[in-house]
Amino acid sequence: MYIVTLEDHPDGVYSVFDEEEERVIPIFEEEDDADRYLMMLSDDEDYPPMQIVEIEDHVIITACQERGQKFSIITSDDFLIPPDDLE
Repeated sequence: MYIVTLEDHPDGVYSVFDEEEERVIPIFEEEDDADRYLMMLSDDEDYPPMQIVEIEDHVIITACQERGQKFSIITSDDFLIPPDDLE
């Protein structure tokens, strides 16, 4: 699995807001999908430098569950587009 983090700060995990204005961490199954998403983020100058971090699925999922953090598994069948703004 792959997540997007702040560059050189893997504890700064990227998240988006859902419809209820709660943060959700996208967890990508495929590195290519994570790379594509990161390229789209990089096109927006409002975002700080970010990187892709490979992480074991049980590690990130357990960490999210222990912290009550929502997450979404992005499969190869999904296409995620970054939000238009940094609300």
